Amino acid sequence: MNSETMIATSLLHHFLVESARLHPEAIALRGCTGESFTYRELDELSDRVHRYLVGVGVERGDRVGLCLGKSIDAVAIIFGVLKAGAAYVPVDVSSPVARSAQIFSDCAVKALFVESRVAQDISAACASLSLSCSELIIGSVGGGLGLGQALKDCGVDSVSSKLESPRLEPDDLAYILYTSGSTGRPKGVMLSHRNATSFVHWCSEAFTPTEQDCFSSHAPLHFDLSILDLYVSIKHGAKLILIDEVTGKSPGLLTELIARERISIWYSTPSVLSVMVQYGKMELHDLTSLRQVLYAGEVFPTKHLRTVKERLPQSTFFNLYGPTETNVCTYFQIPANIPEDRTQPYPIGPACSHLRTRLVSPDGVDVVPGEEGELCVSGPAVTKGYWNLVEQSTRSFLEDHSDGDWYKTGDIVIELPTGDYQFVGRRDRMIKRRGHRVELGEIEAALIRHPAVREAAAVVRELRDGNAVGGGGVGGGIVVAVLACDESSRPSLIALKRFCSENLPASMIPDQFEFCPSLPKTSTDKVDYQKLTNLSNLENLRRR
Repeated sequence: MNSETMIATSLLHHFLVESARLHPEAIALRGCTGESFTYRELDELSDRVHRYLVGVGVERGDRVGLCLGKSIDAVAIIFGVLKAGAAYVPVDVSSPVARSAQIFSDCAVKALFVESRVAQDISAACASLSLSCSELIIGSVGGGLGLGQALKDCGVDSVSSKLESPRLEPDDLAYILYTSGSTGRPKGVMLSHRNATSFVHWCSEAFTPTEQDCFSSHAPLHFDLSILDLYVSIKHGAKLILIDEVTGKSPGLLTELIARERISIWYSTPSVLSVMVQYGKMELHDLTSLRQVLYAGEVFPTKHLRTVKERLPQSTFFNLYGPTETNVCTYFQIPANIPEDRTQPYPIGPACSHLRTRLVSPDGVDVVPGEEGELCVSGPAVTKGYWNLVEQSTRSFLEDHSDGDWYKTGDIVIELPTGDYQFVGRRDRMIKRRGHRVELGEIEAALIRHPAVREAAAVVRELRDGNAVGGGGVGGGIVVAVLACDESSRPSLIALKRFCSENLPASMIPDQFEFCPSLPKTSTDKVDYQKLTNLSNLENLRRR
């Protein structure tokens, strides 16, 4: 890519403006129900969103919330927000309303786009937090009609002249993605235009997409995997197939979708690929269009990866690694053939070309190759920190800034003789579950709010047969909530599941609940998680 093009696409919405100029009648988006939008239509609808936001007083640097399902409407809103110089803050429309309102209140959104099915509850929850913002309620989302009608009702027609976007700098905030927080409150990762566009340009270099490609969009918009889906496809004038929640959870529908739409670049978590090959009847469909399969978010067990590759022999597979704070920072191309005797997961690879990496000991000293160390990342894709959390932002970087700002990922890795990194584990209580980052502390903080629960602990426990269950496990284990309750007031499992569904996203709800009179403690009076992780220890605790 030449320097002029790089400058012209230094802001995320420039990707859409440029593709709409070059490919106005090409299909940009297609929803699961078959509705399509051209690049011209997407550009024009996002212009109307821009005009609406200016009309309600949104200015450069403001935050705008999104609480609606993945759809053409949602994508148009995102680009309209960016054109207005604001940052978008997406939440899961199916998440507990209280959590979504807490997020919108935390970053003080100036405007909010919300589906009518949750609008009343969201408004009430925001009001209870003293958040006042302009709300645009969308009756139904899908092919952009709901958004178009809502804008028309506000007097924003489709024939007005195009507004100029405010003058932005690459370091201006583009979006905030909220992830699980160890304190029990979600924390907002701040990502700038520079952070995102540097990643998108790297994807162009690594995967060489063209306007002939057809991308999948499996990840929800509040999940960092969506950044690749959305912006790489839009940048190259390619087609993006939006996958809704129902289709995304049905392996049979997913394989049918790949074959019908001739998807050529797929990106998802390993667990999605695993269930597709087990239950999606891949052998019944023509999937030869799929030239690249990218996966991220969790470790891919080698036996399952081997099976997927055997079903898709024409596809090139890449393991992408990186936290939300860096997006992808290392990657590894999987060999064409996986030996039958290989059981170890493949490496996460070397650093991407636009970033630098290093491994450090707990005291911040670089370790030698072959020794375990915490992976730290520096470069244009790295976040500046967390919204409204100055101290936590500071703690997330190495103290020595003489060679740049180094984000501490919390992941422990080893540098192999090949120069690739091998993932070992975490230094804290954060896990990856169905590709989502989950702090066990946030699960505990929600459970302790139940009136019958005195103490709560969440642990990951390995299953005796080494297999996870129901797609909800973590690697070879499951999330278990251990609760200390009075025998007379112990809640039923149905009541606990209902309580969790009202207070936690689906990805955080424990697989199992267990009870004991009190939680075991260490000599410093902290919860002894090691004892709780061991099943036999818990059985002894129950008998105390």
